[in-house]
Amino acid sequence: MKKTFFLASAVILFAACNNSSEKNSAATAEKVEVAGTDGTAYSIDSSALVTWTGSKPTGKHSGTFTLSEGTLFVKDNNLTGGSFLINIASLTNQDLAGDAENKGKLEGHLKSPDFFDVAKYPTAKFEITSVEPSISDSSKKTGATHLIKGNLTLKDSTKNVSFPATITIDANTVSATADFSIDRTQWGMNYKGPNNPQDWFISKEVGIKLAITAHKK
Repeated sequence: MKKTFFLASAVILFAACNNSSEKNSAATAEKVEVAGTDGTAYSIDSSALVTWTGSKPTGKHSGTFTLSEGTLFVKDNNLTGGSFLINIASLTNQDLAGDAENKGKLEGHLKSPDFFDVAKYPTAKFEITSVEPSISDSSKKTGATHLIKGNLTLKDSTKNVSFPATITIDANTVSATADFSIDRTQWGMNYKGPNNPQDWFISKEVGIKLAITAHKK
């Protein structure tokens, strides 16, 4: 009876953890053909960051990836396309900064074949397939200006994701920010396999925040 109660409680907590980020979940579809680039090229700054957050019933961890390279294209003051490489090997944890031992263990674990398999897949790639003005009520509440769709290649899988973003453009600079989540299992990221009970207690939803600035070449 105690075991049943514990399992039921864990499932409830796990469900709550998963549901907490559903409203920000990026829509995921099959890979889409990338259109040709059109417009003026803007180089993405090396200071651009991708922030990640992973969670489980007992807590969460967050950290960053840097970008290896990237270019955005602008025509008639509108973002028309672009792509960038995410340096997965740069994965860094932030919340354990004061605990070097556990910080190192977590980073090593995430970089191992259990998750990102950095030795085999040191980078990920995002290629924009479309950019549309955002008109949904939820986007207006968050201040998002556009809906971005693009192919995300992570490990050996490519899926098309769409998410709201805030984009600002001036004569020399493009800035883009976004806050959403993706289902890691869509890219085959399962701890010890998709049907392993240890994977069930890690939220499928991984929070992603983009903070990108690019300057005219």
